[in-house]
Amino acid sequence: MELGNFSISLAVKDLAISRAFYEKLGFAQIGGEAEQGWIILQNTTSTIGLFQGMFDQNIMTFNPGWTRSCETLESFDDVREIQRTLEASGIELMTRADEATTGPGSVVLVDPDGNQILIDQHV
Repeated sequence: MELGNFSISLAVKDLAISRAFYEKLGFAQIGGEAEQGWIILQNTTSTIGLFQGMFDQNIMTFNPGWTRSCETLESFDDVREIQRTLEASGIELMTRADEATTGPGSVVLVDPDGNQILIDQHV
């Protein structure tokens, strides 16, 4: 099972202060809309999203079908296929992708320590 591109989505209190902090660590903005309360930053090896007022805790995020540069892959495991695999292995999902659709969709699950994992397919 290929989960896709990985990033961490951080729930921040002040987007501007957090952005300045991560820029000092070598990150640069590659996407997002600060006016909407979110930006995406990358350095040479890592991707982080900063989200102000959108959720209460940090979330591990996987994007099936995307490269690190947000380019669409020719072949990838669809989020619905991943969902079926997870459920078949006994993992309970907090939210499910609609099996009657194709294209974008997402599922959310929680690890044994309460960490949320978002599998968010944009293509």
